[in-house]
Amino acid sequence: MIPANMLKFYINGAWVDPIGSDRLGVENPATEEIVAEVALGSAADADRAVAAARAAFDGYTAWPVAERIALVKRLLEVYNDRYEDFAQAMRLEMGAPIEWARGAQAWAGQVHIESTIQSAEEMVWEYARGTTRILYEGIGVCALITPWNWPMNQIACKVAPALIAGCTMVLKPSEIAPLSGLLFAEVCHAAGVPAGVFNLVNGTGPVVGARLSAHPQVDMVSFTGSTRAGTAVAAAAAPTVKRVAQELGGKSANIILPGADLAAAVTGGVEGCFGNTGQSCDAPTRMFVPRARHAEALEIARAAAGAVVVGDPCDPATTMGPLVSKLQFDKVQGMIQKGIDEGATLVCGGLGRPAGLNRGWFVQPTVFGDVTPQMTIAREEIFGPVLAILPYDTVDAAVAMANDTVYGLAAYVQGPLDAARAVGRRLRAGQVNLNYPDWDTCAPFGGYKQSGNGREYADWGIHDFCEVKALIGYGEA
Repeated sequence: MIPANMLKFYINGAWVDPIGSDRLGVENPATEEIVAEVALGSAADADRAVAAARAAFDGYTAWPVAERIALVKRLLEVYNDRYEDFAQAMRLEMGAPIEWARGAQAWAGQVHIESTIQSAEEMVWEYARGTTRILYEGIGVCALITPWNWPMNQIACKVAPALIAGCTMVLKPSEIAPLSGLLFAEVCHAAGVPAGVFNLVNGTGPVVGARLSAHPQVDMVSFTGSTRAGTAVAAAAAPTVKRVAQELGGKSANIILPGADLAAAVTGGVEGCFGNTGQSCDAPTRMFVPRARHAEALEIARAAAGAVVVGDPCDPATTMGPLVSKLQFDKVQGMIQKGIDEGATLVCGGLGRPAGLNRGWFVQPTVFGDVTPQMTIAREEIFGPVLAILPYDTVDAAVAMANDTVYGLAAYVQGPLDAARAVGRRLRAGQVNLNYPDWDTCAPFGGYKQSGNGREYADWGIHDFCEVKALIGYGEA
């Protein structure tokens, strides 16, 4: 599904021509074919969008909360009507297998909007503390910068809470996967989002992203992407002292305790690592197993990796598509080579494309064993289907190795529940998943350390887009 307005931006309630003429081809990573062109914006385009958002803010933020919730409910209805369009767009722009595109990628947008609505209806927006009245109000004009790996997940869990909080916004989706973002702008228009409240400008991070981050009329930047890019956003935002919420990289540990069902725990860990072709910031990419069972774990992992079906994203039987680009392909190949060079045991997978695939950015599902904490594949985010298995001697040692990272986005623990709970409390991560639970879109999502700051999802996301006001001397309600 290719949107009709690939060469336009959505500003002040209308599709407008960009000021410049820069274009970028949109590649289908499964075929390496250019399927469309998208306009790339300039700083001047960003300025136009910010001006529209600023002009719309006073009127929109005065809407009663109930009316803002009703608007997002209309947005959800239109999104659901276009659900298959979103799935097909993400299948095309990022190579997501069609069943994954429907059941995970498009679903994520839907469920985040639903969770935000539910949380907004339950949230206490103002209350008395003695004779002071505490109010939650929209922070202002927000710049929303989203990535290519979970397009609708990140757009929905920024736009929906910002709308409900009473903010106006400029969205800059990833220029690598812009189709779904443009479709979302069509949804906002059809849902009746007022002119200027939601705006979209495509472009690169160093141009449009940098301008939005530094813009004196932007009150908040919500950014999801790499830690490297996140530090650039924070530095650009610092002179204007705007709020910066960031969800950045990860190198998540998965500790399999001695009492765990090893077959189920290792298999689930492989599947979690390889989901979305390994292109998830919270993927469990470091698996810690008891040293005495390390060899057994490697054989289980080999079998689980062998069950992955890599191929055409249009085929419902496919469970793993390509990486998103040649740049990402080359990076992952380089990391696999480092694992080999540094002495890890290559259990399965390795360099090059899978057999029978001679085009597209497909990689082999890869598992390394005998990994040590100092190896590159144990320390750096790979963002591909590459699992590092590290043996441990004691649970204390496993916890220490798990925490020995600059990241802290997510962690995983498998084993008897009481033991898993105890280990989970010791892990320095924003989310700790015990025994592979279902995705909880009402739980706060965000990281410790260099994995970012702030929290997304449900009411946690709404609070990030709010200022807190105290009316002192207000009197009893």
